[in-house]
Amino acid sequence: MQNTNEQFDTIIKICRDIFNKKLKDYGAAWRIMRPESVTDQIFIKANRIRSLECKGVSMVGEGIKPEFIAIVNYGIVGLIQLELGAADTEDISIEKALEYYDKYAEAAKNLMLAKNHDYGEAWRSMRISSYTDLILMKLNRTKQIEDNNGNTLISEGIDANYFDMINYSVFGLIKMEFEA
Repeated sequence: MQNTNEQFDTIIKICRDIFNKKLKDYGAAWRIMRPESVTDQIFIKANRIRSLECKGVSMVGEGIKPEFIAIVNYGIVGLIQLELGAADTEDISIEKALEYYDKYAEAAKNLMLAKNHDYGEAWRSMRISSYTDLILMKLNRTKQIEDNNGNTLISEGIDANYFDMINYSVFGLIKMEFEA
């Protein structure tokens, strides 16, 4: 069995490949999205996962795995948008978008490794449906912070929630890919 570090890298490689292909198809059209819109897009993906988990069937032929991949990729888009702000036009090259992708994927991995150290890989004993619920909770928190113009009293910010959503999605993908 691969270790978490290697499994994380394998999953991010899959997600990055899809991100790269979409960049080649659409460019960085997502640059026009405000962070709130990115959050709502992630919300749609997480809601669909929960719906599929509860109903057990997909009417459009795509399953849970592509939605977790989308959450990883939109989470990274959200982090990019928090750093750069929304643009009026597509203003970065594919190469620059991939540099940002790699920066935030690495930051997510480093956070995951630190938390894994402290929590002893407790995520491995969790159900995939729990990751979905945690992502939905993080989305509700993020929306509240966004509605408060990014202000919090003692809580982590929007970026921390995006990182957690990315990592919960990677955990779900690891379990689906390696433990199925």
